[in-house]
Amino acid sequence: MDNRPILGISMGDPFGNGPEITVRALADAAIYDRCRPLVVGDASSMAYALKVAEKVDDIHLSLHAVRSIEEAHFTYGSIDVLDLGLVPPEQIPDTSDLDEPRPFGVGACKTGGEAAFQYVKQVISMALAGEIDATVTNALSKEAIHMAGHRYSGHTEIYAHYTHTDQYTMMLAHEDLRVVHVSTHVSLREACDRVKKDRVLECIRIADAGCRALGIAHPRIGVAGLNPHCGENGMFGTEEQEEIQPAIDAALAEGIDIPEKKPTPPDTVFSKALGGWYDIVVVMYHDQGHIPLKVKGFVYDREAGRWEAVAGINVTLGLPIIRASVDHGTGFGHAGNGLANQLSLVNAMGYAIRLAKAKN
Repeated sequence: MDNRPILGISMGDPFGNGPEITVRALADAAIYDRCRPLVVGDASSMAYALKVAEKVDDIHLSLHAVRSIEEAHFTYGSIDVLDLGLVPPEQIPDTSDLDEPRPFGVGACKTGGEAAFQYVKQVISMALAGEIDATVTNALSKEAIHMAGHRYSGHTEIYAHYTHTDQYTMMLAHEDLRVVHVSTHVSLREACDRVKKDRVLECIRIADAGCRALGIAHPRIGVAGLNPHCGENGMFGTEEQEEIQPAIDAALAEGIDIPEKKPTPPDTVFSKALGGWYDIVVVMYHDQGHIPLKVKGFVYDREAGRWEAVAGINVTLGLPIIRASVDHGTGFGHAGNGLANQLSLVNAMGYAIRLAKAKN
């Protein structure tokens, strides 16, 4: 019996960096020792990405287009692609006379948005049917999927809708730094209004369960405040007193370990997390969690003029299926030139493998 989990990898926007990042990630033979990867996307886009990888990095892999998971080989050297055939071939650059890789120059468009959306729907369907053990998503463009008529604010909301999930949250992770969010893709003004006891408690519970799913037997949870100095006893806001502390008290009563037993000021909570005080931090809004993760995981080489590392991953907790994702955008301005960094996708696949094995 083959115990390697099957990962369904959505290709992302066909005019973004997903195809070439996927090729670079699957150029490592060690990946196939740990899982069976199946790319869900368009064979035409992947063929171009393979040609780019050959020109830029001297990577020589073949493409194996399939119509069902039963046709996949799951063997290093040949990338299995479940070909949905959604991108017109004339929109993909001709590889026959490709002397130097060049950006697609397409950007956000209806065709790319529709294709990326359908790739995601497909991996969700396969996971719900038990055909794959986990899903991994490359970047899509919110603008592009809106052009295609799909009114979702991101992957998380798509997954929640098609899995009929009401209680969920985003977890960002880079190495041992992990955060979950009370709110994500809303305005900052609305985010403040969403800091309510029930939602904060829900996120604390999901954070605890998420850590346990990763094999952390006794998770320690930090809870960030919303206001400077956690409101300074009401001088700068009362959310800590009226909403966050009651949620912490309820979680402590359930046996969840929150070492400080109160909200931690946002300007120190991440230093403490990096120092090993917590296994995960509950944050109150999008940027409160994203900024520290990306400062740590995204490294730009000024002299070389390129990203040395684009690390960090995104996991949606609370779903009936496993979903891990890259934590970066489509990179439309550079997609197709062969310089995309695959580290975030590799890390996302690692998390998906870890979660799948723990679940099984």
